[in-house]
Amino acid sequence: MSSGSESTSAPEALHVEAPKSPIYGEGSSLRSRSKRSLHAHHATDTLLSRKPIDTFRSTVKKIIAMQRSTNIIASFGAGAEPGVDPRRASMEVQYRSVQHDCQIEVVDYSAVSEKSMHMGNKQFVSWCESSKSQRPPWVKVRWINIAGISWDVIKALSLKHELHPLALEDVLHRRPENLSKAEYFLHHLFLRILIHDVEGEGNKAGFTADEWSQDPSASHSENAIRERQIEQAKIDALKQGTLRVSVTPMFIFLFRDGTVISLTQRAPPGLTLPISERLRRADTILRQSADPSLLVQSLISLVVDKAVQVIDSYHQQISDIERQILIKPKPTTVRKLHIVSGDLVLHKRTLEPIKTLVYGLRRYDVDRCAALVDQSDPKMKGKKIVGFMSHKSKIYLADTFDHTEYILSTLDMIAGIGDSLTDYSFNMASYSMNDTMRVLTMITIICLPLTFVSGYFGMNFDGVTWTTEWTDVLFWIIALPCVIVISPLFIIPDIKRMIHYFRTRRLLSTTANRFR
Repeated sequence: MSSGSESTSAPEALHVEAPKSPIYGEGSSLRSRSKRSLHAHHATDTLLSRKPIDTFRSTVKKIIAMQRSTNIIASFGAGAEPGVDPRRASMEVQYRSVQHDCQIEVVDYSAVSEKSMHMGNKQFVSWCESSKSQRPPWVKVRWINIAGISWDVIKALSLKHELHPLALEDVLHRRPENLSKAEYFLHHLFLRILIHDVEGEGNKAGFTADEWSQDPSASHSENAIRERQIEQAKIDALKQGTLRVSVTPMFIFLFRDGTVISLTQRAPPGLTLPISERLRRADTILRQSADPSLLVQSLISLVVDKAVQVIDSYHQQISDIERQILIKPKPTTVRKLHIVSGDLVLHKRTLEPIKTLVYGLRRYDVDRCAALVDQSDPKMKGKKIVGFMSHKSKIYLADTFDHTEYILSTLDMIAGIGDSLTDYSFNMASYSMNDTMRVLTMITIICLPLTFVSGYFGMNFDGVTWTTEWTDVLFWIIALPCVIVISPLFIIPDIKRMIHYFRTRRLLSTTANRFR
């Protein structure tokens, strides 16, 4: 029985209320593209009278309609609602594929005590929903450190701490062009800072198809993933022997109640281990001050120190390349120098915003917080505007700012050395070519008289005595004087330079003997 006959036999199934849209909520005009509503309630006798083939056709139509509605929801890009709100059903459909096994560390501390917990995804979600997540009275600062980005963890964290949708959008949309920045919201401060770390042979943080497929903003087709893998493999093969640096973002949330949340996707192993060790010791500044903004400063300083290590590694590599080029320029060395120079340009683009971020936290923290407050509200009159960063943290941020200055200045110095070595390599190649041409010219000048005389004596003369009796001896009697007379005429500039060189050396030696 066709679908048209089914609709005529059960007209009451068509008069149902519009289904609740996962995007627009109740009362939405968005309808399914199938001929029958997915939520239609059929009469019992109608369902019993249907054949198995009809039940199979209905099930297939439902699956097709569900697939179409899912594609419609996931395809919303340009013009969609900004931000990521976990309370919307459309966000669940779009980001539920972002799954990763996270390593979560929760550290509660004050000046007198410290307590840490390690959890997985399910444990953390259950912990957020239970009363155990309530902070004890003695806790001044709570640090939630999450290694890995997973939708279930992000959703539980957002519902508990009211993370801003725009900040969550930056966390979930992992694009390589994202730079370091600071965004101020009413309830929390959001930081995104790029971590630069030297890759070893065992911890290469390159592109993987699994991570690319987890990004909802990326193309999910197998061809796109494969093409990106091939391109990345080609670049890696060409860059063998050079310094490899991974760039991955760290996301930091700072709340006014003393809660600090840090998230990383592919952080270097043991990145935050020094911070955890400092929190376990009672004599450190982090423990004694119990200042959440100082913990944020420590995380930023850790990222900057990692960048300093990267710059020092580039300095060492450029020194090795310089030594090889000064000994003898080779095409492989020049190619390596070109790769390093290109990487330095890219790293300068990602490192400069870190300096701007640190400067903004020191200089404009209170001003940006004041911009969030509605001055026309009578309740806000007379209240003092307080920034997210304390005065003590700003003092230590000054030292971090000096480190960023050192990084950028060293980066410019290394780039300048690379440009000079490139010019030197091409100049040496040009000089080598000129020297080769000069040698060939000298040989041509010396052999020119010999060629002329040999060509003359090679002619066919008859009845001449010297062609039979004086052939060899007469050739050298004529050729050698011609070479001796003609060759100096062409090397007169070289003779003048040699005379000038000896005069200069004699003048320098005479001047040195005079002052002894």
